[in-house]
Amino acid sequence: MMKVFAKCFCFPRRHFKRVVLLILLLSFSLWISGFYHTSQTKVHTVKHPNQRFAEITKKFKKKTTVESTVLLLVEDSQSKYSVAASLSATLEAHHFRYRKRLVSDGSLKLHSQHGQGLYSVIIFESLNSYIYLDINERTKLDNYCREFNVGLITFALSSKNEIRLSSPIGNLPIHMDKQLTLQDLQVNANSKILHMTKAAGKIDTETENWTVFHSNHSTYQPIVTGQINSDSSPELSHGIHSNAVFHTTAMLDQGIYDGVKRIFFGNSLRIWIHYPLFLDSLHYLSNGRLSVSLDRYILVDIDDIFVGETGIRMVAEDVEALEIEQENLRRIVPGFTFNLGFCGTYFKKGSVMENAGDEEFIKRADKFWWFPHMYNHMKPTKYTEESELRKYMQLNKQFSEEHGIPLNNNYAVAPHHAGVYPVHNQLYEMWKKVWDIQVTSTEEYPHLYPARRRKGYIHKGIKVLPRQTCGLFTHTIFLEKYPGGRAKLDKSIQGGELFRTFIDNPVNIYMTHLSNYGNDRIALYTFDNVINFVDKWTNLRLKTVPPKELAEKYFNLYPDQKEPLWTNPCDDKRHLEIWAENKSCKNLPDFLIIGPQKTGTTALYTFLSMHPAIRSNIDSTKTYEEVQFFSGTNYFRGIDWYLEFFPGNPSTVTFEKSATYFDNPNVPRRVHSLLPKAKLITLLISPSKRAYSWYQHMRSHNDPIALNYTFYDVVSADELSYSAVHDLRRRCLEPGKYAKQLDRWLSHYSANQLLILNGESLKENPAGTMSKVQHFLHIKNQFDYFTHLKYDNKKGFYCQLLNNGRTKCLGNSKGRVYPPMDQKSQNYLSQYYQSHNQELKGLLSKLNYRVPQWLKDDLELAEYV
Repeated sequence: MMKVFAKCFCFPRRHFKRVVLLILLLSFSLWISGFYHTSQTKVHTVKHPNQRFAEITKKFKKKTTVESTVLLLVEDSQSKYSVAASLSATLEAHHFRYRKRLVSDGSLKLHSQHGQGLYSVIIFESLNSYIYLDINERTKLDNYCREFNVGLITFALSSKNEIRLSSPIGNLPIHMDKQLTLQDLQVNANSKILHMTKAAGKIDTETENWTVFHSNHSTYQPIVTGQINSDSSPELSHGIHSNAVFHTTAMLDQGIYDGVKRIFFGNSLRIWIHYPLFLDSLHYLSNGRLSVSLDRYILVDIDDIFVGETGIRMVAEDVEALEIEQENLRRIVPGFTFNLGFCGTYFKKGSVMENAGDEEFIKRADKFWWFPHMYNHMKPTKYTEESELRKYMQLNKQFSEEHGIPLNNNYAVAPHHAGVYPVHNQLYEMWKKVWDIQVTSTEEYPHLYPARRRKGYIHKGIKVLPRQTCGLFTHTIFLEKYPGGRAKLDKSIQGGELFRTFIDNPVNIYMTHLSNYGNDRIALYTFDNVINFVDKWTNLRLKTVPPKELAEKYFNLYPDQKEPLWTNPCDDKRHLEIWAENKSCKNLPDFLIIGPQKTGTTALYTFLSMHPAIRSNIDSTKTYEEVQFFSGTNYFRGIDWYLEFFPGNPSTVTFEKSATYFDNPNVPRRVHSLLPKAKLITLLISPSKRAYSWYQHMRSHNDPIALNYTFYDVVSADELSYSAVHDLRRRCLEPGKYAKQLDRWLSHYSANQLLILNGESLKENPAGTMSKVQHFLHIKNQFDYFTHLKYDNKKGFYCQLLNNGRTKCLGNSKGRVYPPMDQKSQNYLSQYYQSHNQELKGLLSKLNYRVPQWLKDDLELAEYV
């Protein structure tokens, strides 16, 4: 090869090696020169501002697997008036999931076991908490934000005791000044975070104790700016603090500096513009995961048309003004229509001018929506007979037909809120039969305040929507007599409580009264101003739709609210006032036997029923002695239905037993809502024995699955098994996870409200066990069970001893002798329940209960399997 090469280039062979060596030296020299030149270029090149960001973040591959949850880090979890409290209320109002933790708790857990991000946004109640976070935790937090592309929100509050000196924010290229008085705030129209909020010029406000931020780094952009008030801060009226300078009071960190996006607020959410901006911040920093629709639906009900004392009712000019304002509002709210509720018996019962106003309503009837009130404005709960309710509803219907009032919205409102919640079943029945009512609304479910917790529900096919308050009530007739004066109403409109209802609720129903639209027309003033204010400062899309469509939209948004939650009317003064007078909470049970099945609950029920000072519910025709109210469809019949099982003398101690309550996940919350002071009794036996007993119970009732599958086949069935087999397996095994079920009950009730009995002790020593029960229930007149119970050799358990010396025992279904459980099933269940039994042992010890022998035996057996 070298010969060929030399020949081609005409080199003498003796010089070839020398030439090759020269070529290699020349190549090496060129390489050294290039390297030096490149190195010199690198040394003298100025880094691009984004290069630091790129170097930090290039190793973080942005992930999208992050939960739509907020982590709220607070300094004091108990304070009701802190920034954290208002943040929690805001997150709750918008149905955002969040977890609240104390900053002082230590290590931040940000990832799930599978590496998924747990939070879409992290909020620090205090900027200082973030600045002084432990260095390791801060590194972990910042890396998490880069990894999942989520951001931080912090609040820098000022106090009067702080010094105004400029101070840095940690190691970031930004400084802050505190304790300033600002005026003339403005939202930056070019801010990247704006979603709900609209920049609409100066905000006429003056507030003390502000923090402002300043930096010349490109990562920081102002969201809100304000000017210093030189009168209140004369020493700051020159230089960089001049009152002519706009200072940043809310700032966006775009993440260019270190890859972490942050938003700093220089004051709390009490600054009204911060409220929508906070929601925009969640939307921006979570990349849209934490976001709310901009659609807002509005319905304004005007109650008591034709009702009211002479001198405060509407006249013809008021009716005309109502229609004119309706047209004005339609420019902002397409299709806006006032919804009028009427009581026919009061038609033309006012002065001459007011009667003319009534006639004007009839002339313009087709211009508005209408809904029926009661004909005579009486509480529907005054009528216990459906015939009486039907009579007055039909009179109102007849009135509407005679006067051409269109009723096609299938909507009604009950006078005084009565009958809707707490429910009066007769009202719902007659609404459907007379009017075909499908939708109503109330402020009273679950309670008037706090407004953010109002919910809807469906009862007897009628959709109940939550109603908001607008600050106008029956007695509010004149602006000059408004409680707190006009300034208070204007504050509510201009960023205050009424404004926030528009922000917080996708569906807003406001109830006002006839007199608010007469006199000085305070209601027209209120709605005109608040709707224009919302339109000016937000991008919300205000809409109106008829009640039926409104209800559909509401329950599409909140399908989890369809089921009602009954509460105790006697625990709420307002609810008690609008409840039927013939009903009493004293008839509700004082304690419950909650199960589980096949542990001896029927025997306990029988022994308690022997006690002269204790009475049980009336037996159900469908479920024998059990009412089963809280665990099934009976719950949706309402508490009136439940009360029917507890008639008689309310002075005795009352109880009910439903063994289906124990392991139903919905029951503890339902029971506690209605019976928060009740006591609970549960019995426990070996979960393996209980499972086997339930299987044999189903066999005795000719259940086809139990008859055709062995016990082992049932309990060892997997998720892919025939669904009916899997259902039986669940009913066999799930109740036996005792610790899990008890924890659910103890999350609602205190430990001293719960009595855990050993089912084996009840069987072997019922008199001694019943003494414990009487002591737990604080029964004054102790019943001597030792002389009233006798062991029956034939049945194999204790029975009631009658006066004639004979025994009265439970039926043939009780005390059956089953074939022994096979060893294979016993071993399987020992392993299956081992961890659950360990948890139960720990729970019983924690609650100061003696560990029963059956639990010791089950745990010991599991060790040897």
